Amino acid sequence: MPTTLMTLKILLPYKVFSQQQQVKSIVAMTHDGAMGILPHRLDCVAALSAGILAFVVEGKEEAYVAVDEGILVKTGLEVLVSVRNAMAGMGLDKLREALEQEFIQLDAQEQKVRAVLAKMEGGLIRRLAAFEQDKSLL
Repeated sequence: MPTTLMTLKILLPYKVFSQQQQVKSIVAMTHDGAMGILPHRLDCVAALSAGILAFVVEGKEEAYVAVDEGILVKTGLEVLVSVRNAMAGMGLDKLREALEQEFIQLDAQEQKVRAVLAKMEGGLIRRLAAFEQDKSLL
């Protein structure tokens, strides 16, 4: 009898975080809200926001993984979730707290780094423009 359940792989940049067989359903958070996936759903790609990924493995209770922003790709019965960071092994309340503390704090740090880089780029462009203007005066 062919399998009609999904395989779920959660991938981090440096390793496979989790691989689950016999997955009956998956619920992931996108920028537009929650997205449910069942085995016979059409293939799709979705941009994920930081949130809780919930899935049910046949014969087990619903499991939860806190994931950072990333992408979900469903092809056939395989679902790949590629994210920058993930956490599991805690209760749902603790996962939500960890999600807020870790991932959202990282996003704030990234915004600060991007602001600093934008200032540096602006300064470099102004210096290059001034250099070009000085060069044309010679």
